[in-house]
Amino acid sequence: MNKFNINKKRSRSERGLFRTIAVAVGMTAAALPSLAFDVTEIQPPHWWVGMKDSSLQLQVFGKDIRPADVKVDYPGVKIDSVARLDGSPDWQYIYLTITPEARPGKMKIEWREGKKKVSKEYELRARKEQKGAKGFTAGDVLYMVMPDRFSDGDPSNNNSALLRNPVGADRSNTNGRHGGDIRGLINHADYIDSLGVTALWVAPVLENDMRGGSYHGYATTDYYKVDPRFGTNAEYAEMIDTLHNRGIKTVMDMIFNHSGSGHPWMDNPPASDWFNYQGDYKQTNYRLSTVTDPYASDYDKSMTQDGWFVRDMPDLNQRNPHLMKYLIQNSIWWVEEAQIDGIRMDTYPYADEHQMARWIDAVKEEYPDFNIVGECWFGETAGEAFWQKGSPLAKAKGMDTRLPVVMDFPLMIKSRGMAPYFEDTDPWNGLNKIYDHIALDYVYPDPLNVLRFLDNHDTERVLLSVPDSLDQWKQAITILLTMPGIPQLYYGTEILMHGTREGGDGNVRKDMPGGFAGDGRTVFTREGRTALENEAVDYISALNHFRKGSTAIAKGGMKHFMPDNGIYLYQRGEGKDAVLVMMNGRDTINDVDMSRYKELIPVGKRYKDVITGEIITVRPESDRYSFSPRETRVMVPVE
Repeated sequence: MNKFNINKKRSRSERGLFRTIAVAVGMTAAALPSLAFDVTEIQPPHWWVGMKDSSLQLQVFGKDIRPADVKVDYPGVKIDSVARLDGSPDWQYIYLTITPEARPGKMKIEWREGKKKVSKEYELRARKEQKGAKGFTAGDVLYMVMPDRFSDGDPSNNNSALLRNPVGADRSNTNGRHGGDIRGLINHADYIDSLGVTALWVAPVLENDMRGGSYHGYATTDYYKVDPRFGTNAEYAEMIDTLHNRGIKTVMDMIFNHSGSGHPWMDNPPASDWFNYQGDYKQTNYRLSTVTDPYASDYDKSMTQDGWFVRDMPDLNQRNPHLMKYLIQNSIWWVEEAQIDGIRMDTYPYADEHQMARWIDAVKEEYPDFNIVGECWFGETAGEAFWQKGSPLAKAKGMDTRLPVVMDFPLMIKSRGMAPYFEDTDPWNGLNKIYDHIALDYVYPDPLNVLRFLDNHDTERVLLSVPDSLDQWKQAITILLTMPGIPQLYYGTEILMHGTREGGDGNVRKDMPGGFAGDGRTVFTREGRTALENEAVDYISALNHFRKGSTAIAKGGMKHFMPDNGIYLYQRGEGKDAVLVMMNGRDTINDVDMSRYKELIPVGKRYKDVITGEIITVRPESDRYSFSPRETRVMVPVE
């Protein structure tokens, strides 16, 4: 049995570990005087019968709850152990076994200490009809949105009295909260659907009760509650159901490397090792190379993984078994509760790689079709490939990284501002850079499970300014949507959003025009967009809708020709389902001898352009084809 697989029944030694921890700190009710204890909150807020993993951890929070004795009297449920840790006395961790005989209902949990008794009901629910957990594949297109910047569907939640730090919306502050929310995403589900995307990656929506507002969502202060400024748990589930009804999946953004400093754990840690460096701020060195480096010092690697990302994001210690169990259960809870289809895990290599592998195993054991992509920000392809499941690079270092999908950051880095990939320069630049990059796919165990993207919320926009023509932009989008892998579009790319991070991340996280009260126009309708924006939306939509029915794009291999005379030509798949892509990297008419491509294209073979519908003979009897400036074609064979 894999030593990281917690979805099996815990062995005697594992059960003993939890009991040992509980006893080692000497926190038994008999050993301590009676305290005025209380129970304020239990997480997860509910659970289900019939899960594959029969174990359930209950995190109990309340004044001086730690030493209290606990009893559960419910058919099919028994207490396996109670962990009383060496941190704050306000936490207790109960481990239950939910046997197959357990039925849905509300079970009574009773705590006693001396003459004091507290009782709470805890609900075990029947599992829902499974509409989610479908995963995502190379047949999908992910559309990444930041809810705060997309649309304000409910202005009444822009401020919240439910929070300690109710920082409200202020659109005059580029780097502040603007008021977009889940209702705004629901209201514009038709627009998202019209783009032809098949999965929505939503930036974190969980509570970020932080002094700075944390509109981006990456400083979690409650892992089980949607931030009230975004909406409610029910609205989040409604959004996912609305998208599912349109055939669109949802990828939830999660962060296990760190929490927000406003989390109750921070001032009241359950254990002395709940946070790395015992809760004292030590900044990471941001050098992920130390994790993969065969020569790295222990000190450097520790500073990378155990150092804090920023002061307001304290670094969680995944090696604490109780914390890791909490995080694993949290993922499973959101899959079951909200029916999400996939997870994007933030700052993946900054967390402990062994415990994150254990997390992946647990989620995949419960939901075999589920998929997970991890943010591994490396500048070179080998650094990305190291983290993908089955990597011989990781195996050679004695690591098993298990991550199904990694992100192609090198493609993003080289595509910044559309240069130098798409410039008409010397033979070593332009489209040759694309060729050289894709030629490195041999280092990936599974190139179809690489998330390809040109930009996202943490990077400069692929467009630094509005272009005069979409010729180069279309080439970038075409390559993104037709190369092997899972493409990800960043919201606003379809309307030519542009910008750099100069002056703050808010400049690459601009509001969608028309999503907020007082906007002068709306890009959610054809009438509200410029002619160039409509051309861009139409192009992305046409390619995305074509992809939905293409087995060659979803599963096919690739053969490409090294760009020569400015032409990049490649084919995905084979036979009747093949897709032929060709583009002219020059800004001038390019008359080319096509006989070079005879192994893919017989003389006289006809193709249909999937964008324009034109019928084209790429290799006529003359064997010459005249490309117009920056001509781009995506074609299927005509029999």
